[in-house]
Amino acid sequence: MSRVRNLFVCRSCGGESSRWQGQCPQCNEWNTLEAEQREARRTAALGRAAGRPGASLLGDLAGASSAGDGAAGVLATGARRGTGSAELDRVLGGGMVAGSVTLLGGDPGIGKSTLLLQVAAKVAAAETVLYATGEESADQVRLRAERLGLKAERLQLLPESDLGHIQETARTLQAKLLVIDSIQTVHLPEVAASAGGVAQLRECAATLVRYAKTTGTAVVIIGHVTREGTIAGPKVLEHLVDTVLYFESDAGSRYRIVRATKNRFGAVNELAFFAMTENGLREVANPSAIFLARPAEIAPGSLVTVAREGGRPLLVEIQGLVDPMRFGNPRRVAQGLDSTRLAMLLAVLNRHADLSLQDHDVFANVVGGLSLHETASDLPVLLALASSLRNKPVPAHLIAFGEVGLTGEVRPVAYGEERLREAAKQGFSLAIVPSDNAPRKSIDGLQVIGVSRLAAALERAFSG
Repeated sequence: MSRVRNLFVCRSCGGESSRWQGQCPQCNEWNTLEAEQREARRTAALGRAAGRPGASLLGDLAGASSAGDGAAGVLATGARRGTGSAELDRVLGGGMVAGSVTLLGGDPGIGKSTLLLQVAAKVAAAETVLYATGEESADQVRLRAERLGLKAERLQLLPESDLGHIQETARTLQAKLLVIDSIQTVHLPEVAASAGGVAQLRECAATLVRYAKTTGTAVVIIGHVTREGTIAGPKVLEHLVDTVLYFESDAGSRYRIVRATKNRFGAVNELAFFAMTENGLREVANPSAIFLARPAEIAPGSLVTVAREGGRPLLVEIQGLVDPMRFGNPRRVAQGLDSTRLAMLLAVLNRHADLSLQDHDVFANVVGGLSLHETASDLPVLLALASSLRNKPVPAHLIAFGEVGLTGEVRPVAYGEERLREAAKQGFSLAIVPSDNAPRKSIDGLQVIGVSRLAAALERAFSG
């Protein structure tokens, strides 16, 4: 016995309401509730448990998983297997996990389909891969593969938007990897909503998750993004999947960054670096080189720091510009940095280093379009701004990192020795760091100066 009932679903958070309202009661967004017809079925309680799996001992599952690690194949059950891209394997936590669902989002034209077509072609050389596309025809995908120079003769291609048919094809082929391009174009006929709607997105994602968990197939989904830069659809879409990856890039830049914002099988905020070329996305073996393309003569306001992004240290250039205020209120602009923290650091600089910038416009920028969210960038930001104010460059071979407190102290940060070794490997010979981050054993080719106060750091940076 079934009946049809009307619901109003928020396209932002997926929350449900029995009546239309101007504001969603769950996320407080305005004009996001959309009507949806849903069929409610009554099922006997005893019938629900039929055919369901029982409980298992965790120890037994661990033994089965470790046995699967030695299995042949790219995506064998219970094991991580490579995607053919070392950078993508890094951001995934070591490779794809069988039965996992990964959501990849990014701006139009940034390279989502290109990356996944390259991955699918490499995996298809050893395993069965189904590439389902609802946006392109088979000939269009073939032309793109030829333009990229891919050897994808064994790749199974399905231009289809019916998710039920896609799953049946994948089950028939016993595909180890299923690529959906994109989630906004597929639909389930039994759901009374158009493709891309809140109801379709939620049900299609849930169906793909169930399919992946029951068959052991690794599923990768491409998702479109909104103007705000988030994946289109309710947030429940990101909650359902195992891994969420975002493409990031500066406008006009040839470099692409893939960041993990959620990962049940690895670290979040891990980064993968690619360069867009005529032959597709090419891995960047030395990401620090992207951000260190500095001129031979270092200008005032430029300083290199060692950031910690994901599981590796990364050298980036921080630039500061201090300019006398022309009119109105002084401007405080931060690109790639927290603007609120920049205002706090300027107050510390004034109070504990006697450098007042209240009548100056202040601009701070992380070169290369990278966003730094850690406090280790405090000290280099202040050194760069002091360099611009004094119109005196810091030494070209100098790097710095450290957190600056409200009382003017320089506090230690995590992974200090790893950061210093990376700086030495890149050819830097002088480092100003918190005293507690100074290594016990000297590092070849690198002179480390430990400081405990901001004033001492400024003195040592400009003493030469």
